[in-house]
Amino acid sequence: MKTLDDWLAHCERMHPTTMDLSLERTVEVKTRLGLAFSVPVISVAGTNGKGSSCAMLESIALQAGYRVGLYQKPELVHFTERCRVGGRAVEAEALIPHFEAVEQARGEITLTKFEFTTLAIARLLSMAGLDLVILEVGLGGRFDSVNAFNADCALITSIDLDHTEFLGPDRESIGFEKAHIMRPGKPAVLSDPVPPQSVVDHAAKIGADLWLVGRDFNHSGDRQQWNWSGRGRRYNGLAYPALRGANQLLNAAGVLATFEALRDVLPINAQAVRNGLALVELPGRFQIVPGQPTLVLDVAHNPQSVAALAVNLDAMGFYPRTQAVFGAMRDKDIAGALQRIRPLVDVWHLCDLPTARAAKASELAAIIGPGVETHCHETPAAALAAAAAAADPADRIVVFGSFFTVGGVIKDGLPRLTARHVG
Repeated sequence: MKTLDDWLAHCERMHPTTMDLSLERTVEVKTRLGLAFSVPVISVAGTNGKGSSCAMLESIALQAGYRVGLYQKPELVHFTERCRVGGRAVEAEALIPHFEAVEQARGEITLTKFEFTTLAIARLLSMAGLDLVILEVGLGGRFDSVNAFNADCALITSIDLDHTEFLGPDRESIGFEKAHIMRPGKPAVLSDPVPPQSVVDHAAKIGADLWLVGRDFNHSGDRQQWNWSGRGRRYNGLAYPALRGANQLLNAAGVLATFEALRDVLPINAQAVRNGLALVELPGRFQIVPGQPTLVLDVAHNPQSVAALAVNLDAMGFYPRTQAVFGAMRDKDIAGALQRIRPLVDVWHLCDLPTARAAKASELAAIIGPGVETHCHETPAAALAAAAAAADPADRIVVFGSFFTVGGVIKDGLPRLTARHVG
């Protein structure tokens, strides 16, 4: 196999099921590889806010002068987005030797695509001469491949219902799964302001050093600036993070607590915090693209994240009409996710997605039901083109749902919309 695409296709074919929750295979191949990190590791789990928190951790650490490695998922367009070194996605060719090493080490063991690619990326990061490694957990925590690596600090963001068929039917069950990224005697930051008791109990059981909002760290602010205080440090007059949305302050507070918890091994100065929050970027998280009409991109796809998107849209001000481009996985709580945003949308452009897990546009139309204008399209790009063609310059188009939906409209570059002008 010569290319990264060849290796990814090989990984797709290898294991009998795409989702096989177990750490045993990953741990065994990791041991055979002799794979370990010699620098601080932060693991990040949660239902919503993981990607934003990882981006802020990376941005602040880079501004402090550290060489940072980040494993994030899923990608919007290219697989290489999952592995970043020094603030940049790695080249595809750089990953190939690590795929080869995993293939050689696994022997008779079959790995899921996620397990295989996690090990390959982890091996690259372990050999990249880094000062800090940030690992974003995929699904849950207890059996996620990232949990094969011990975190020097665990960060758990907001917890809500998602992947219930694997993680359990309520926040307590899901919190229990995510709590397993904690390690005995190590700090664990919980940025959810109303944490499931299962997370608190698991931290106590294993002897993790738990940092809770309201007890170990706090934040406050007004429209212009915000303040943060922790166990031994305080920041005043901070500018809001460059990532938009009301929920980003919760994420940022957890990020600052994580750095405070690691201050002995990874000191961060106040200027790095200010610059890092000001410069952080993360495509597809309430990303507003200037143009006529205004375009909003957001990978919100479960009830909690779509409710946050609705709040953020409501705060944008008045638009004569809002058109939505939406595509989602069939196994999501689609009806629950759409409940809060439906009153804000005048026209729905629903799209098929290039994966068997996805709901068809016609299925989405049936969930939305009668009494509202809906259109079905074969791709996200076709849905956006139709929305733009029907929009006036003062309107707003919101592209949201699966990563495939947002990725489908930016795969050829960020769209710059120029609507027909009303005469």
